[in-house]
Amino acid sequence: MTFEELNIIDPIAQALKKKGYTSPSPIQEKAIPFLLMGRDLFGCAQTGTGKTAAFAVPILQMLHKKEEQSGKRPGIKALILAPTRELAIQIDESFRDYGKALTLTHTVIFGGVSQSKQTQALRRGVDIVIATPGRLLDLMNQGFVKLDKVEFFVLDEADRMLDMGFIHDIKRIIPKLPAQRQTLFFSATIPNEIKSLADSLLKNPLQVQVAAVSAPAEAVKQTVYYVEKGDKNALLHMVIEKELIKHALVFTRTKHGADKVAKELNRKGISAEAIHGNKSQNARQKALTGFKNRTIRILVATDIASRGIDVDKLTHVINYELPEIPETYVHRIGRTGRAGESGIALSFCGSEEIDNLKDINKLLPKNIDVAATHKFPVGIKNVARPKPGGGGGQRGGFRNSNNSGNSGNSRNAHPARRRF
Repeated sequence: MTFEELNIIDPIAQALKKKGYTSPSPIQEKAIPFLLMGRDLFGCAQTGTGKTAAFAVPILQMLHKKEEQSGKRPGIKALILAPTRELAIQIDESFRDYGKALTLTHTVIFGGVSQSKQTQALRRGVDIVIATPGRLLDLMNQGFVKLDKVEFFVLDEADRMLDMGFIHDIKRIIPKLPAQRQTLFFSATIPNEIKSLADSLLKNPLQVQVAAVSAPAEAVKQTVYYVEKGDKNALLHMVIEKELIKHALVFTRTKHGADKVAKELNRKGISAEAIHGNKSQNARQKALTGFKNRTIRILVATDIASRGIDVDKLTHVINYELPEIPETYVHRIGRTGRAGESGIALSFCGSEEIDNLKDINKLLPKNIDVAATHKFPVGIKNVARPKPGGGGGQRGGFRNSNNSGNSGNSRNAHPARRRF
């Protein structure tokens, strides 16, 4: 199926094609036709399933058609709430990319920065606002935001809103919206409080559930390096130089770890910045902008801070430390190998991370390939064996300290206003 077959208007379809999107994802294929009919939606979907386009495309199309029929009318017509600044910015960029041939306007609102540019954009008037709840509520209280003209309301990552304590802010925002509106509700999980909130917001919704991502794109080549913790910095430098890596996203488990890795890379002459929750919003956005425009070679991120990082033609993702949740590995490496491009995912596994690797391999169709001999082998053996049919050779097992090959057995693996 193509986007044209979903009755997407040509300006948006062409913009999607320029981004490399030719076929809709499952959630887009299921949701877009119903949203164009004006239905409410309850979507159970995680990041990486294509849900942003699933709501951005129909909202842009419906607002554009109304503008053509009735002319430009003042007031915010679509409100999208997101839990983090990074995700709000990413959604804003998606609206920009998909609607670049349209005359609709939008802005993104988030805290941690001066509100002056945001209030200037609101004074000039925008059609679409993407916001985090706290800053939006603050600007509403100051009189800069009125929501009485909103026709489309999107609540994205509702379960994460709950985890971050934003539900009370959301419950203060909702009464300011018109009763007659189209509401789109997205959550990766459905705890009781989220179900209750959805039931109170949605009218006869279409329910779309997309299975959790359980396998990375086939275009991503995966390799694991067995290396002790104390040798990871040296191995990272060696891999970047040996593989001539020009642009990579490196994941660590902690904020402190991200800072240490970035500092060590800079000490060795490799431009790097860390991005995590302890950084100011200006510092985070500056680092992300530098990474996107290639002035920063390596971006070191924690999983939470990485939400919303979507960089075109990213060639490498490096797991400096393996995640404790196997699905997180899939989401991490899904930042590369997008839109028809190939990608490479490299992972460093220390002796204390063996169980994490086993859990990741259980999730994958086949075990991750093991890197050939390198300068920093671990002194552990007999810890893992390839899955039956998993490719044999070095898949899935630690090399012993004399690099004599795969060994052993494993247990059974189971900003400002923008014009489009």
